Amino acid sequence: MPKKILAVDDDSTFSLMIQAYLNKNGFEVSLAGNVHAALESIRKSPPDLVLSDYRMPGKDGMEMLEEIQKTNPGLPLVLMTGFGDIRLAVRAMKAGARDYLTKPVNPSELLEVVKNILDTDARPAAAAVQAAVNRVPAGKSVSPSYTQDGFVHGVSANWKQINEHIDLVAPTPLSVIILGESGTGKEFVARRLHDLSVRAGEPFVAIDCGTLSGEIAASEFFGHVKGSFTGAVTDKTGQFEAANGGTVFLDEIGNLSYEVQIMLLRAIQERKIRKVGSVKDIPVDVRIIAATNEDLTNGIRRGSFREDLYHRLNEFSIRVEPLRNRKDDLPLFAGSFLELANAELGKHVKGFSREVMQKFMEYPWPGNLREFKNVIKRSVLLSRSDMVELNALPSELRSEHFEIPVENTVDLKVISEDIEKKKIVEALEKVKYNKSKAAQMLNIDRKTLYNKIRLYGLDA
Repeated sequence: MPKKILAVDDDSTFSLMIQAYLNKNGFEVSLAGNVHAALESIRKSPPDLVLSDYRMPGKDGMEMLEEIQKTNPGLPLVLMTGFGDIRLAVRAMKAGARDYLTKPVNPSELLEVVKNILDTDARPAAAAVQAAVNRVPAGKSVSPSYTQDGFVHGVSANWKQINEHIDLVAPTPLSVIILGESGTGKEFVARRLHDLSVRAGEPFVAIDCGTLSGEIAASEFFGHVKGSFTGAVTDKTGQFEAANGGTVFLDEIGNLSYEVQIMLLRAIQERKIRKVGSVKDIPVDVRIIAATNEDLTNGIRRGSFREDLYHRLNEFSIRVEPLRNRKDDLPLFAGSFLELANAELGKHVKGFSREVMQKFMEYPWPGNLREFKNVIKRSVLLSRSDMVELNALPSELRSEHFEIPVENTVDLKVISEDIEKKKIVEALEKVKYNKSKAAQMLNIDRKTLYNKIRLYGLDA
């Protein structure tokens, strides 16, 4: 008989994720949305373990713990909270809580705590990931660990480092540049930085700099006054003013024109903006988070990106590795995208066959998470059973040799990076890995070559 767990949380999305994850790991999980419902459920059918949020409407998790101590003194309870207060942890343990977890809850940590309490063997996260590939009849994806904003916590070394950096820099006022290929999830990282900052209750405004140029960019950033240019038929509030007190996320910052970069630098330095066509300054208080899929230092050398703006933006940087370099996270994202696809398409697909998971792990994913999400949505739509099988995958994934045709690839930057990597390898081989000679052959300086070698993993 599977062990019974009662999960108590007013956040139904989070509860469903907990339920799905623990169900897949052999437990029987029921849900309650508040303390009253939980106590009634315990009275009717006592579980083996209670997982309870701390802050809920009405009675909180601590009050429920006290009630359980009276009515079911042997029933273990694990308290979960998004408020990482050590004093609360001490108070909970003194009151009889068996353990304490802070949100966002790491799935492997949750599983280890549950199994330890229920006297079963804990399993490390890496083994859970491998099991997602090796599980024969179901091959189901590992259920992801979600925060309330939908952020999925990975288990790879890069994703753990990202989480550490987010926790470190989010509470500070520092500007951040997020580096990574197109489709790697840079905006999710930016939103997470905002959600964990002191500005969390204020606006988060995302601007795609790749679609802006010249006068349009200045108007989008700072607004304009009526009649300031052709088509300006009314006054417009810019995104910086709209985000006052919050965060402005500048995606693909390297695409901004030089003139707009000057205006942006002034706004950051002076904490003031001026609408196009106006002579009046407006004070603004925003935190800047920028993202780029290119090396901005190359832009500085070419004279297309201002060095002073770069240093203003780059007070802290976070690099998001491409999906092909963090395959340990792939089963987690597969589970996340499967649930999203089921909800959007009204389907009830439960997981992926072992063969499909193997293809997922082998495929290079040039479009990263964006491509992965689209592939899973399409596969869920085409699936006629409760499992995604090989025949539901696109032809490029079913192939024995993963060669991505140029005409089917929309991410031109990935193609150019593959070509650049090949050229670097060819140059290094020709000069027997003399990096100075290779740099001369490629017409770049040695520092740039060293950066490229590290970027493409050629230094191993």
